[in-house]
Amino acid sequence: MELTVTDLACRRGEATVLRGVSFALAPGRALVLRGPNGSGKTTLLRTLAGLTPPVSGSLSAPPEALAYAAHADGLKAQLTVAENLTFWASVFATDDIAPAVAAFDLSDLLARRAADLSAGQKRRAGLARLMLTGRPIWLLDEPTVSLDRDNVARFAAAIEAHLAQGGSAVLATHIDLGLATASDLDITAFAARARTEPSGDPFAEAVE
Repeated sequence: MELTVTDLACRRGEATVLRGVSFALAPGRALVLRGPNGSGKTTLLRTLAGLTPPVSGSLSAPPEALAYAAHADGLKAQLTVAENLTFWASVFATDDIAPAVAAFDLSDLLARRAADLSAGQKRRAGLARLMLTGRPIWLLDEPTVSLDRDNVARFAAAIEAHLAQGGSAVLATHIDLGLATASDLDITAFAARARTEPSGDPFAEAVE
């Protein structure tokens, strides 16, 4: 399924921070969002995921095609890793958690409560949920935070496998994951510009 974004404007709170975002993402491709902190990468991902209504513009993919992984890991602290993954598998009607467990090397952690995991272990378990959704378009906000080098490589392999199966991904990351079919999108090119208010007061500026 292709994700097509046309002239999208996105807001953070009451301020419009991005205007004119347009791209087409074909199956088997990844799009890496680039830009400094605060440039609007998270804002764009939340808008694509349907969590924040766009100011204007459109996107083509239905919500049930999208899986969003934000900074939170989405784990119930008092449940084990196996119980957490089984819960998410039941939500998305997935029969088997084994591929997700293998992809993120979670077998030794299955009986451990999420509350007892390290930050990196929680991130691995949280990312494993993506494989249980069955959704073709993954939206990922700084997915490698707290991951060491080996687990960054595991994550990159999981993304490559998803793309090879006809999925796609939009990622905000500062790390080069070495994805063979990835392209970059510089978010700063779509920054909304400050303008002078009609009052003529040069000090009265608002974000468009």
